[in-house]
Amino acid sequence: MLQIEGWKRGLIWLVCAVGLLFALPNGFYTKVEAFNDAKEIGREGIGWPSFLPSGLVNLGLDLRGGAHLLGEIKLEEVYTTRLEAFWPEVRNVLRDERAKIGAIRQQDGDEGELRVRIGNVEFMDDALKSVRTLARPVSSISGGMTDDIVVAAEGDQLVVTLSQAEKLATDQRTMAQSLEIIRRRVDEAGTREPTIQRQGKDRVLIQVPGLGSAQELKDLIGTPALLTFQTVLGQTSNPNGSAGVGNELVQAAQDNELYYILERTPVVTGEELTNAQPAFDQNGRPAVNFMFNTSGARKFGTYTSDHIGEPFAIVLDKQVISAPVIQSAITGGSGIITGNFDVLESTRLATLLRAGSLPASLEFLEERTVGPELGQDSIDAGRVACIVAFVAVLIFMGLSYGTFGLFANVALIINVGLIFGLLSMIGATLTLPGIAGIVLTIGMAVDANVLVFERIREELKTAKGPARAIELGYEKALSAIIDANITTLLTAAILFYFGAGPVKGFAITLGLGIITSVFTAIFVTRFLVVVWFERRRPKILEV
Repeated sequence: MLQIEGWKRGLIWLVCAVGLLFALPNGFYTKVEAFNDAKEIGREGIGWPSFLPSGLVNLGLDLRGGAHLLGEIKLEEVYTTRLEAFWPEVRNVLRDERAKIGAIRQQDGDEGELRVRIGNVEFMDDALKSVRTLARPVSSISGGMTDDIVVAAEGDQLVVTLSQAEKLATDQRTMAQSLEIIRRRVDEAGTREPTIQRQGKDRVLIQVPGLGSAQELKDLIGTPALLTFQTVLGQTSNPNGSAGVGNELVQAAQDNELYYILERTPVVTGEELTNAQPAFDQNGRPAVNFMFNTSGARKFGTYTSDHIGEPFAIVLDKQVISAPVIQSAITGGSGIITGNFDVLESTRLATLLRAGSLPASLEFLEERTVGPELGQDSIDAGRVACIVAFVAVLIFMGLSYGTFGLFANVALIINVGLIFGLLSMIGATLTLPGIAGIVLTIGMAVDANVLVFERIREELKTAKGPARAIELGYEKALSAIIDANITTLLTAAILFYFGAGPVKGFAITLGLGIITSVFTAIFVTRFLVVVWFERRRPKILEV
């Protein structure tokens, strides 16, 4: 018998009401966006009721405009950094063999290698054996039982390099860390739905909708923000002077003619920071407060306790921004960075330090700023395409199926609202291919209704009553509807899994459109037909 239980009717309308409610903010995009921006900075939003949903369908780079960058991570720099940090361990293990191997001294070498000169070459095998005890298994699935270092002898020098397996594992870790740090930096700036993807072995694609220029994005993510605290050995005005093995010359940030001689191995690094906030020093000048984790606080406290009265360099991106004299032990794990900052620079520095330093420098290979006027042209073209497709489908269904076509049109309008409601709920980004997916969905949305209505026509030809014809039409068309939409949904899932960027946007809107289309065709249209039939009780159906 043609009927729908009361709880099913309530559930159908509840789903529709919730979906349309979440889609509502997109009709007032500018107001809701300003409301959300105010909330993000801790202000009270105005122009939109706080009790209503405020999620929006974010506009992609091709619709809103913004910045596009393609960068290359310098992976080789990480090898050098790793081996420089490895020197204290090598030095300590060789000191235990000093009675045999004699004096040990670090030597300058090529990038990606650590060289140590041995006093007694005849005991080189003992030195090699000692250093090889520092090797560890490569921490990756592909590493197998391979050690992370290769130790060899060249004359009177012991040479340490990273193994090939360790380099591959390091590359993977470096890229994953770089992507995460870039994402955190972009998120700290409050931008919406950035696209940050790895491309190839060492490249990163970054697209940020709504950003004014590519240079603004480069300033945000291109700075390594490598913070170190290093021992000061002296000062010089000669940039070409020798710092000595194991040391380095670093320019002062506030004086181009002043260089500091520093121990290359830092005492503490920015990786051990847990927090950084813009602040003001005792003279009211902008500064940055910082706090170390437990390990960093312990090392920082021990060093400052042992070196009271000595200068201590704070180095940011290979420039000494401050070299204060240690007045007393700093055991609380916190401190302050002062320099020639303004408020904007101190805020930006705090943001970079909180997000973390890039493990290697980033070279930009391609940059592009997409103007908002181009995005507006795409939006206008997409809007025209949607309206034309929408009106054409409404007219076709109305002329082809009369009253039943009107029911399908109402369901189609609800269907589009549900698509935008779902996109808003999951915070999806709408791109031009995504609009194409919506246009395609509009055309496909009535397929299920066409199958049902044609089946009802067939049942009416067998002299069955109107109620029975409607019931059989929905029952017998159901399998065909499900089969057709499952295959399309699988296609959308494959596009999403293997695609990237715009392809994923198309797959998301297509997949969500299929789900909402099936719901509106099977449940919403049937509900409208049943309510109409209960009130009119027609003797003859004109489908």
